Amino acid sequence: MSKGREKTATRSELKIKGLLVEKGVKISKKQSVNEFSSRGYGVTENDGLLFTFYEALYLLVKGMLETKDGKGRKVDFQKLLQCYEGVDENAWAKYLTYRDLRGRGYVVREGFGLGVDFRVYERGEYGGETAKYLIMSIQEGKPIQLEDLTRVLRQCQSLKKQLILAAMNRRGEIVYYSVSQLSFK
Repeated sequence: MSKGREKTATRSELKIKGLLVEKGVKISKKQSVNEFSSRGYGVTENDGLLFTFYEALYLLVKGMLETKDGKGRKVDFQKLLQCYEGVDENAWAKYLTYRDLRGRGYVVREGFGLGVDFRVYERGEYGGETAKYLIMSIQEGKPIQLEDLTRVLRQCQSLKKQLILAAMNRRGEIVYYSVSQLSFK
């Protein structure tokens, strides 16, 4: 699916209003903060819940979030995506990976940094178990350094997590590859 062609859902069990901020979209405490937090969305802040850009894009498409800017103007999918691309050049691939994993029923949380984009929890394990998988998003046609991949793999192994490459092809489809270290005896 190409950028900007996302359609908003017409039905939803929850509908909240968010404010576009520098790091994503924020909702106030008065709204369903606990409901979203228990489902693995957002980071609790003292005065509400902060959704990352990819979470906000996903919730916007699902019809669960309505976003406005500081001047009270409605923020659509394209505008929100542009804000995200302003802070992350890999925004589109990360959003598509997040959307795909959420669509498969996984709880997806922000990664640990150092090249890991997401932590993925098995279905039903969020809140009880630690994430089993760490996801690194890559795009076809955008090479990554072997040293960077090796560094991320070592980090994942030291945390006893499985590294998964989420490779987005030119059509926006995501293919997942498990990465492990091969050692010869």
